[in-house]
Formats: sequence, structure tokens, C-alpha cells
Amino acid sequence: MRKIEVAAAALSAVASLSAGFAASAAPTAAQPHPWDRRIKCQAKDPQGRKIVTRYGNADFGWQHFTGRHNIKKCGTIAAVVKEHPETDDHHGRLTYGGVAFETGVPRPRMVNIVVIVQYSRKTKDGKYDTGSGQTIGVINAFCKNQPANKCPAWAKL
Repeated sequence: MRKIEVAAAALSAVASLSAGFAASAAPTAAQPHPWDRRIKCQAKDPQGRKIVTRYGNADFGWQHFTGRHNIKKCGTIAAVVKEHPETDDHHGRLTYGGVAFETGVPRPRMVNIVVIVQYSRKTKDGKYDTGSGQTIGVINAFCKNQPANKCPAWAKL
């Protein structure tokens, strides 16, 4: 009789362990596209649009272009969007352009800066959404015609 009780207890322990394993192996619902919606900086363009720069993630926003394209100051973004957009696809995608000059040297260099803004609630691919009444803001900022579109160190952007 004692053998049957021990075998039943062992079988019960194995069953509870496998039930726990099965429950932990089930896929969990994760946030599909995590990103930081907080606003790092903001500016206004000549049409009065409030252009925000969100922290974002590795795909877009401040976290994307500060490392990859070497633009590290909110003032750079504000200076570029202070002008009229160069292109407008009429679906929320605006492209602004500006120029930075090297100062204090006999032969100054210049670099063209491009700022791409998504002035709508969702990104063009629909992956990211800011919620009602908000805009995505700056998607990317980079130096045009530079290796890997990375701004040169002398620009101190």
C-alpha cells in the first residue's frame, strides 16, 4: 500500500511540473513595436506647425539619428525646420533642408542637412502610432552627400 502512495505522489509532482512548463512556454503578448514617445525637443515652422522630436527608438527619432548621423543638438533641428519645407507629399511627410558652415577657418566647409518629419499620427508604414491629436515628428535628420549620411565632427551639430 505504501508503494502506491509514493508512486501517486511522484506522478502528481511530475504532472504539476509539466503543467507549469506548458504554461511558461506559451507565448506572451508583447508590445509589437516598443518606442519612447516622450518629446526631446520641439520647434515651429513658418506655417505654425509644431514640430516635435521624440526619443523614438533605433528605427527613428532622437535615438536613431544622434548616433547614426551625429546630430546631437535640438538647436540644429530647430534651425532647419525654421524654413519652409522643401517637399510635402500631402500625406504628412515633410522634408526640410538647411546648410551648416564651418566658421573660424580660412577655407570654410559646408554641409547640407536634411530633416524628415512625419506630421501625422502614424508613421507611413503604420507601425507606430502616437495617439489622437499627436504627431510622430522628426523621423530622421542627417547630412546629405556625406559618407553614411553622417555629419562631420567639425559641424558640431
